[in-house]
Amino acid sequence: MSFSSIIFLFGFLPVALLLYFISPGRGRNTVLLLLSLVFYTWGEVEYVWILGVSILANYVGGLLVDRFRSRIVLGTAIAANIALLGVFKYANFLVDSLNAVLGWAHIHPIAIPAMHLPIGISFYTFKAISYLIDVYRQEVPANRDPFDVALYISLFPNLMAGPIDRYKGIAERIRQRSVSLEGFSNGVQRFIVGLGKKVLLASTLAGTVDKIYQIPQHELTSVLAWFAAVCYTLQIYFDFSGYTDMAVGLGRMFGFRLMENFEFPYRSTSIQEFWRRWHISLSTWFRDYLYIPLGGNRKGEMRTYLNLAVVFFLCGLWHGANWTFVIWGLFHGLFLVLERAGLASWLKRTWKPISHIYAMLVVTIGWVFFRAESLGKATGMLKAMFGAAQGDGVSQPFDFFWDRHIGFVLICSIVFSMPISQWLQDGKQRLMQAGGPRKNTILLNGWEIATVCGLLLVMIASMASLAAGVYQPFIYFKF
Repeated sequence: MSFSSIIFLFGFLPVALLLYFISPGRGRNTVLLLLSLVFYTWGEVEYVWILGVSILANYVGGLLVDRFRSRIVLGTAIAANIALLGVFKYANFLVDSLNAVLGWAHIHPIAIPAMHLPIGISFYTFKAISYLIDVYRQEVPANRDPFDVALYISLFPNLMAGPIDRYKGIAERIRQRSVSLEGFSNGVQRFIVGLGKKVLLASTLAGTVDKIYQIPQHELTSVLAWFAAVCYTLQIYFDFSGYTDMAVGLGRMFGFRLMENFEFPYRSTSIQEFWRRWHISLSTWFRDYLYIPLGGNRKGEMRTYLNLAVVFFLCGLWHGANWTFVIWGLFHGLFLVLERAGLASWLKRTWKPISHIYAMLVVTIGWVFFRAESLGKATGMLKAMFGAAQGDGVSQPFDFFWDRHIGFVLICSIVFSMPISQWLQDGKQRLMQAGGPRKNTILLNGWEIATVCGLLLVMIASMASLAAGVYQPFIYFKF
C-alpha cells in the first residue's frame, strides 16, 4: 500500500486516525502496531512472517545483548539480521555472479529458485541492527516490552522506505507522546507537500525517463540521453524526498518526530556536502555503525580511503542486488577519496558555481548507473551523453518526449529542488522587522492565506492526477 494510492488516502489513513484517537492511553500503541501490521500485510501478505521473525529475533537479541554485553552475542544477533537480508535480497545476485565465473571455467551453473524481495526489508533490518548496537553501547537499555520493539521496527510511516530512525531517538515517543493541534496541522501540511512532490513532479518525470530508457542504443541521441539523465536526477529526488515528507508528516499526526532525511542536496558544491544532505538517515547510519568502527579517519590517509571505499561499496550494495548499484556506490566513494586527497580544498577556493556544476555533474552521472537495469545499458547511456551516440534523431526525435507539460514540470522541479520556502521565510522575517504591528498582522494573515491556498491547490491537483491514473510506485520500495 503506497502513501500516494487512493486506498491509503481515502481508506486506510482516515480509519487509522479515527481508531488511534478514540483509543485510550497505552492502547494507542497497540492500535498503531496492529495498523502497521495490516499496512504491511496489505502489500506483502505472503511475506509478513519475515517481518515477524525480524521482530522476535531482535527483541530476544536485544535482551541477550543487554544481559551478557558480549561481542559474540552482538555479532550473532547482527549476523542473524544480515543472513535474513542476504537470503531474500542477495542470494540470486550472488549465485548469478558465481555462475558467470563458473561459465568462464566451463563448470555447470548452480540453480536456485528466484527469491522474492520483501518490501522494506533493507530499512527495517538496519533499524533493528541500530537497536542492537545502541543496546550494546549502553546508549539505551533493552526494551523488555515486545510490543514496543515490534512498534519501533514496524511503525508504518517509515516501515517501507525509511527514514531509518534510531531507537534511541524514538524510544521516549513510544513510551509517551501527545499530539497537539499545531503538530497535527504541521503533519498534514508536510504530507500534502510530499504528495505533490511525488504525484505532480516525480511521477510525471518518470514517464519520460522510462520511455527514453526503452530506446535501443543505436537510436539514442546525446540530447535524449542528457534529457533522461537530468529528468531522472530530479525524479529520484522528488520521489524519495516526497516519500520522506509524507512519512514525517504521518509521524507528526501520530505524535512522533521522525528523522529528517534530506536538506536540499542539489545545492551542494561537493560530494562530501551532497552526502551530508542526501538520505541523511542512511549516511549517518553508515558513519556511526561502520565507518567510525572501522577507524574512520583516525588511522592515516590510506586507511581512511580504504574505509570510504568499503562503506560506499556496501552503501551501493544496500541499495540493490545488482552490479550497477555497486558501481554507483564506488563511483561516489572515488570522488569522496579524491576530495579528501585535496580536491575539496580546491573546490572551496574556486568560484561557487563551478563547484556546484562539478557536484551536480558527478551526481547526475552516478544516477545513470543507479537507474539502468544493467551495466551495458548504463555504459550505452553514458556513451551517448559524451559524444558516442548512434542515433540520428529521426527515428526518435526529441519532440516525441517534450511538450509544454513536461517542460513546466521540469522547470518547477529545478526551482523546488532549491530551498525556496526557506528563502521566502527569510524574506518574510526581513519585511516584519522593517514593518510595524499593523503591517506585520497583514503580512502574517496574507502568508497564512497563501499557504492554505497553495496546499489546497497541490492537494486538488494531486487528486486529479491520481484519478487520471498517473501513478508510479516509489523508487525506494525496491530496496
